[in-house]
Amino acid sequence: MTGPGRALDPGKYCIVIPNHFGGSVSSSPSNCPAPFDRSRFPHVTNYDNVVAQHRLLTEELGIASIRLATSCSMGACQVYHWAALHPDMVSAIAPIVGAARTCIFNKVFLAAVRSAILSDADWNNGYYGEKPPVRGLRHLGRVYAGWGFSEAFYRREVFKSAFGAESLEEFLTEFWESLFLKCDANDLLAQVWTWEHNDISAHPRFQGDFEKALGQSAPRAIILPGSTDVYFPPIDSEYEAKHMPAAESRPVPSIWGHMCSINPDDQKFIDQALSELLG
Repeated sequence: MTGPGRALDPGKYCIVIPNHFGGSVSSSPSNCPAPFDRSRFPHVTNYDNVVAQHRLLTEELGIASIRLATSCSMGACQVYHWAALHPDMVSAIAPIVGAARTCIFNKVFLAAVRSAILSDADWNNGYYGEKPPVRGLRHLGRVYAGWGFSEAFYRREVFKSAFGAESLEEFLTEFWESLFLKCDANDLLAQVWTWEHNDISAHPRFQGDFEKALGQSAPRAIILPGSTDVYFPPIDSEYEAKHMPAAESRPVPSIWGHMCSINPDDQKFIDQALSELLG
């Protein structure tokens, strides 16, 4: 999302990119000492992430205002929480392929992701040591494959031209399986829990009133769902924008589904929206 000539140009802006809890770089099951290691890592919400990020900006970096809060997928979910929790601090937001609340259909996918890992005999309740649940991670990659990109992406065999795969099987193995074989299973499950429980109204300030939480999200917003994303479909973004004071939903016209943010052509569309907000 960042780079010279991009909307988020580090030569022009101060860009802070925190890693969320459970994301393998920040505190996570794979790097925490006992007694919070592996499957004993505590459940973390997006609000927990935003509270920690707010402390990072205000207490450590001395930042009092944010010109733009933006990110993709789980990061986009946190962007909504920034707008709801600190509307006076954030001037604008641009959540990309994310949602203010994880829908039930999305949770169907997450159930399959969790099952792929837990059904591997090597899972061993999270204490797999030197023998990780490789089969579960491979299965997880194939579950993701059917949700990450759209039907049209596969029908047109874009994986050949865009990724150099000679066959579907090669793409499933070399892109999707390889992607998750690099990950720690406990870290993935920690992120699944955070993703599944994503809801900006799950906070004492809003007491489960989703529309109230959206209504108090005052920053200027351009919501950027993927037009063919099934994780966070445009219909959810339209509802969110309708209940936010200064928001519009602007679907990214792409057949790359949830993965549109990695497509160079779609990045141009996304950058245009970010440039508008920064302007």
